[in-house]
Amino acid sequence: MDTYTAVKNRIFGLLEEKGMAIHKLAIESAVPPSTIKNILYGKSKNPGIVTLKMLCEGFGITIIEFFNAKEFENLEQEIK
Repeated sequence: MDTYTAVKNRIFGLLEEKGMAIHKLAIESAVPPSTIKNILYGKSKNPGIVTLKMLCEGFGITIIEFFNAKEFENLEQEIK
């Protein structure tokens, strides 16, 4: 799995786990809904670390908890 797909899948998983909609995450994280949708639906394939940290804050988790997930265990090499 590539890193973008892992990040996207992790966000989708957390939305489901926390019972949150994109709009609720946007309010809790102070990240515009359009930015979240761009990440989730492929328009933005390289979200910044500050944006990811803000999303984590909206989910009520640390960035370490975000990346400590099965999605990130076997990532493909980015440079080919």
